[in-house]
Amino acid sequence: MFIVFEWLDGSGSSTQARLLAEYFQKNWKSVLATKEPNEDSPIWKLIREILQHKHKVSWDSLQLLFSADRAEHLASKIEPALKEWKIVISDRYFFSTIAFAALTWNQEWMENVNKRFRLPDFIFLFKLAPEECVKRIESRWAEKELFEKTETLKKVWEGYEWLSKRFENIHLIDASKSIEEIHKEIVSKIQN
Repeated sequence: MFIVFEWLDGSGSSTQARLLAEYFQKNWKSVLATKEPNEDSPIWKLIREILQHKHKVSWDSLQLLFSADRAEHLASKIEPALKEWKIVISDRYFFSTIAFAALTWNQEWMENVNKRFRLPDFIFLFKLAPEECVKRIESRWAEKELFEKTETLKKVWEGYEWLSKRFENIHLIDASKSIEEIHKEIVSKIQN
């Protein structure tokens, strides 16, 4: 089973991905918990530096770097784990790249770039107002990265909404609920 968590920065999905992995591990399931960008990939270092404003590249170039990182992530981690019958939980996947493409109005192009990649069995999309996301980000760390601005996140959320109409297995999750409520909702959706 391949499960993906998608989100705006600050919405709490990383916590939920960790809790779900722990839930499966307690129930004697073999789990790979991973995330994108893939920090083991050499491509990640360049992406990280771009997000930290150390390099300036075009939006399209950055999106293609995320897709290149994804290809490596699938080949080196996700596909081998699925072949071993592990449950794979990824904190972000190609839906993020397509949603962030809303910033430059080229979502369909990015969808075509990423369409050869495996579709997850479940996609949990965390919905939280961009203003609340920025408040959470500011309360955790001082310096914001490239995409961590209210207007940017509003536009990215439009990209996620566009995607939610194109993929049937996207489940919207109200990220304003408590951690426990969200976890129970996710487990219930998978069990059903």
